[in-house]
Amino acid sequence: EVQLVESGGGLVQPGGSLRLSCAASGFTFSSYWMFWVRQAPGKGLEWVSRLNSDDDTTYYADSVKGRFTVSQDNAKNTLYLQMNSLKPEDTARYYCAAGRYWIPYSALSSYKYWGQGTQVTVSS
Repeated sequence: EVQLVESGGGLVQPGGSLRLSCAASGFTFSSYWMFWVRQAPGKGLEWVSRLNSDDDTTYYADSVKGRFTVSQDNAKNTLYLQMNSLKPEDTARYYCAAGRYWIPYSALSSYKYWGQGTQVTVSS
């Protein structure tokens, strides 16, 4: 059974940091592009970062570039998102997803696999 389980979300003050984790099972990490995407209340799905699991190449949306870092631990089949200098506009439910191609999608169901998400709230 394929599973993606996100964790690490929570409430943090502006300027703070969080580290999200996504534990994957049931499929081979290195065969997929791994994505972090987020959805704020009343808004559409927004791509945050993607990682080519085969060669560790990473890409970021302009809104998070320089503040977020995506990484993977292949031995643990786990994807991470280190989020620094958090802003209120980063408040959203964050999902990890796996896709065969580098193209981010506008719907979770378009990815091959996706998790249930973890809530991140940035507020004072």
